[in-house]
Amino acid sequence: MKRNIIIAFVTFMIETVLTYLISIKLSIRFIEIMFLVGVACSFLIFWFSSSGGAIANWINSKNSALTLYIQEREEFQFRKGPAFYASLLFLFIGFIFFILLVSGIIPPANH
Repeated sequence: MKRNIIIAFVTFMIETVLTYLISIKLSIRFIEIMFLVGVACSFLIFWFSSSGGAIANWINSKNSALTLYIQEREEFQFRKGPAFYASLLFLFIGFIFFILLVSGIIPPANH
């Protein structure tokens, strides 16, 4: 349990630092880019923590055609873990800020 909390905390901190660095580089506010970084990180964690699926089937088919060795199909599996949940939390917080920015509750930045 403690290990999962540490992994989630580290993931959240990495996304926070990444968002901060991007916001500094692009000269925009942290909360303006938070949602997009959350979407990108959640997608990447989903992509690398899943196995099987369309891409794996395509690669297996290509290898079977080249080697004439028929491989067994692998079912799609997604392993939800603390990193993915932390990334979803970051995305959700960013989504709330995004809604507040679009609706005008949080005023635009004065440069």
